[in-house]
Amino acid sequence: MTSVLITNQTRPFPQPLKVAWCASFGSKLRGLMFRPALGAGEGILMVQTSEDRLNAAIHMFFMQFDIAVIWLDRNLRVVDSRLARRWRPMYAPIRPAKYILEIHPSRLQDFGINDQLSTTPCEK
Repeated sequence: MTSVLITNQTRPFPQPLKVAWCASFGSKLRGLMFRPALGAGEGILMVQTSEDRLNAAIHMFFMQFDIAVIWLDRNLRVVDSRLARRWRPMYAPIRPAKYILEIHPSRLQDFGINDQLSTTPCEK
């Protein structure tokens, strides 16, 4: 699976996040389910084919931990963010989103509505 570095152009943080790029149906379906833990500097970036509220919704079934969810539009601008609690049925963004960033809950305060993010491919 490909990884990318996420940086916040609006509110820079010391280290970029290294996240897995999840564009396939299978990788998006699995997400972070069944993982025992998530490090503070890692996560996943799920990529949808278009901006939408319903297709950008997530569930927290089979999750062993809470996560921070950051929803982004097609320009990688933050449209919503939330602390998602394990075993909750559904979370959806308040505005349409194309990207869903799922990261450690301690990183939630690193992002705000309308923050501009960027991605850089990771070197192997």
